[in-house]
Amino acid sequence: MPLHDTTAAGLQCYLNRRGPGSGDDPVFADTHGRPLRYIAVKETFDRLVGKAGIWLTPARRPRLHDLRHTFAVRALQGSPMGRNGCGAHVVALATYMGHVNIYSTYWYLEATADLVRDIAVAGEAFMSEGAQA
Repeated sequence: MPLHDTTAAGLQCYLNRRGPGSGDDPVFADTHGRPLRYIAVKETFDRLVGKAGIWLTPARRPRLHDLRHTFAVRALQGSPMGRNGCGAHVVALATYMGHVNIYSTYWYLEATADLVRDIAVAGEAFMSEGAQA
């Protein structure tokens, strides 16, 4: 998984402090060495967001899953142009996100007006090229 140098350094410090383990050990574990449960991570995230005073709107705070969604949308926005480049990029993103089905990744294409516009422009160009052939 690609990580920023500072993130990789922080992760390495954590792993050194945590101590040796087997290849099957979870990277992030609870005090009993078991994988962290989603609810525990979510509750910690929610508590930290509250302490930091981060709000999207007065009625809604960021959710843990928003980070995954934002990553996917930004990755698609940065996708290479052209059918082959974009297709390979989407497949790589689907693999990175652990999607079993590529359609789960394509859902993110509908997530922003920019992506919908880009899809429409690419579709029109594709149809125009096909009509000229």
